[in-house]
Amino acid sequence: MTIREAAAALGAEICQDRFEDVSLGGAYTSDLLSDVMANARDGDALITIQAHKNTVAVATLINIPAIIVCNSRLLPEDMLEAAQDEGIAVMRAAENQYTVSGKLYGLLS
Repeated sequence: MTIREAAAALGAEICQDRFEDVSLGGAYTSDLLSDVMANARDGDALITIQAHKNTVAVATLINIPAIIVCNSRLLPEDMLEAAQDEGIAVMRAAENQYTVSGKLYGLLS
């Protein structure tokens, strides 16, 4: 499933749309960025409520192609600019991390 297909299936808004629409390998859910660095895998989507440019920096380190920010959090412009520079998709979902994680697990399994 590609990033755009996942966004559509989740009903998530794509807020930064300059990215390569690659297939997602899986997903990792965490709000602790050091945990993401230690445990997320190359090609995973990151599901989080951390809406700031450090989230993009961590995604870049791990080669995460998409960040899904939950709970309809506001996305700061510097985060979206950083994601655009790195070619990382940023989506916003209305649901919480638990719900988005469960839905994405079902879609990717």
